Amino acid sequence: METAPRPRAATGPLPSPAELQQYLHDHIPLTRAMQVTVLEATPDATLLAAPLAPNINHRDTVFGGSAAALATLAAWTLLHARLSAAGLPSRLVIQRNTMDFDAPIPADFSARATLQDPAHWSRFTTMLERKGRARIAVTATLHCGGATVGRFEGDFVAVQRQKQDAP
Repeated sequence: METAPRPRAATGPLPSPAELQQYLHDHIPLTRAMQVTVLEATPDATLLAAPLAPNINHRDTVFGGSAAALATLAAWTLLHARLSAAGLPSRLVIQRNTMDFDAPIPADFSARATLQDPAHWSRFTTMLERKGRARIAVTATLHCGGATVGRFEGDFVAVQRQKQDAP
């Protein structure tokens, strides 16, 4: 009788903020142009930041596309780090998202991402191992000067790849 695979706990440490930042800059060129930095990477959250100057619009505030990109990147980075630590090499793509902007962003800004429901992680990894594909929801909040200036919600899909295919 075949038994179902157990949810995979983290098999190794999360990549460090410096390792994640290097990965982003090497594999997602936009992050280098935006001057994205990874400030924090824990199993519970990632925190990315970017300066105003390379992300400025004609009103001397952050361009909305840059703000949305940073929120999306924070969410993607959280999942990428957790999947890497779990030993589950995957192609990770966003399926859908919503972005709410609460206020203009007149200075350097950051995005903090968390799982929408941390209890879903186990089901997500189990489905990924069983079916080779799984979906999970992530949220991120944009901050500037200590204030929340935007909110992101997104569903991401992971497609498992063979270990030899994983960069």
